[in-house]
Amino acid sequence: QVQLVESGGGLVQTGGSLRLSCSASGGTFSNYWMGWFRQAPGKEREFGAAISVSGAGTRYANSVKGRFVISRDNAKNTVTLQMNSLRPEDTAIYYCAASTYYGATTAALYNYWGQGTQVTVSS
Repeated sequence: QVQLVESGGGLVQTGGSLRLSCSASGGTFSNYWMGWFRQAPGKEREFGAAISVSGAGTRYANSVKGRFVISRDNAKNTVTLQMNSLRPEDTAIYYCAASTYYGATTAALYNYWGQGTQVTVSS
């Protein structure tokens, strides 16, 4: 059983940056493909970014490509999401998730989820 805890959310103005962190415990972190998803009010949870077990492979949604960067530190059991050039449409609860499926970009393929952290981008 893997426990995931997100941190780093908050309120930022359009064009600003935030760095989200996710700390994992209770399992072998380096066995999992890690992802970030987000859910805005009234919308379905959507994929944002994901990273392979080694960190060498990444996936990004088109909506965040070129603005967000995902990384991981297997020694510290953490995965981070650096978010730049933020827009009001990036406002959502951001979730960290762990998957046993390589390349997973669908929420249904993720086994473990954090509680989420709120990101609000003001215009």
